[in-house]
Amino acid sequence: MVGVLAAWLSIAHAAEPDYIIQSNAAPLNPLAPQLQVAPVAAPVPAPLAAAPVVAPAVASAPIPAPAAQAAPQSAPILVNGNRLRIALVLPTESKTLGEAAQVVRAGFEAAAKVDGNAEVVYVDEQESNVVDRYRAAVASGVKVVVGPLTRQGISAIAPYVTVPTLALNALEPGLALNPKLLSLSLTVEGEARQMARLMHEDGSASPLVVSASDVLSRRLTLAFVDEWKKATGAAPRVVDWPLSAPVTEVLGMSDAVFVAMEPSDAAALKPALPGTTVVYATSQLNTHKPDPALAGIRFIDMPWFLMTEQDAVRRYPRPTSAMTLQTERLYALGIDAYRLALQMAAGKISPFSLKLHGVTGDLRLGRDRQFERILPLAVMMPDAAP
Repeated sequence: MVGVLAAWLSIAHAAEPDYIIQSNAAPLNPLAPQLQVAPVAAPVPAPLAAAPVVAPAVASAPIPAPAAQAAPQSAPILVNGNRLRIALVLPTESKTLGEAAQVVRAGFEAAAKVDGNAEVVYVDEQESNVVDRYRAAVASGVKVVVGPLTRQGISAIAPYVTVPTLALNALEPGLALNPKLLSLSLTVEGEARQMARLMHEDGSASPLVVSASDVLSRRLTLAFVDEWKKATGAAPRVVDWPLSAPVTEVLGMSDAVFVAMEPSDAAALKPALPGTTVVYATSQLNTHKPDPALAGIRFIDMPWFLMTEQDAVRRYPRPTSAMTLQTERLYALGIDAYRLALQMAAGKISPFSLKLHGVTGDLRLGRDRQFERILPLAVMMPDAAP
């Protein structure tokens, strides 16, 4: 079995399909009914011995799931004596995205039960009338809008944004900036950029990027290469998987490897690498039951999965039904969306005032009106249990 050992990183810092949303073909495809993540103890591997451990390792073995406990209903949030109204714009009736939207909504409602119960106006996002529905919600007196979830919907409403609006996807390149239109997304590019910065801070001077041919891998690769060039002025070496030459020949003078591939491909590559090679990846490799061949890989993922015992994470209820990890990330997105909406309702919509230690990561608003997410670092390692 493989577990993960988490430690916070120091703060240093396209095209479709979108990570989690479009790439997850079956958002509510359940796991085994009793499968959950549980904490176990694990030693710190030598390469990371100096890193402070702030959370226990997370095992991937199935265990009986405890009975779900509903969070207590919180008091209504009042603004000038009136209950705060927030519009939630999601494609709940969509055949392709409806299930994903329902998971976001579940996380949003879970946060409301903990952080204060605003009145939520639910708006179905449809490409044909999203503008009319958005404007009607604003006219009804909502103070903040959360959504849309699709890039097309965001682009459609952008010219009509007059109240603080938190879009739940990346803004299209070239979209005119509106100080009231912010973006919170789970796109892979942010993770790849953070990993490039981390590898540079770790002392890597000549990384090797191993990339597969699928769209997600290419997006990871392009973002990593772009960020590495910004940091160093030079492009890292990129090779395609499957490798066309022996591993030792492909590695050459590279001092670290960034894996931009599916877990199965990464599991095929990792054992072939010399034991001294430091390997990095994104949350793409984190699954409920990682392949033992991935042991030793450094990766990043949400506090929601890696720091479950922290007060800021465990105060929110877990989903009441089994989900894939991809789907549960959408649930966590809904939690942080609600928390940010409360700050926005209080007038915090500037890069200097709008920050959040969220369950999806350490969030801070950039000058481009999009949230940057800093994720905790983890290491996949053999379970210490016999």
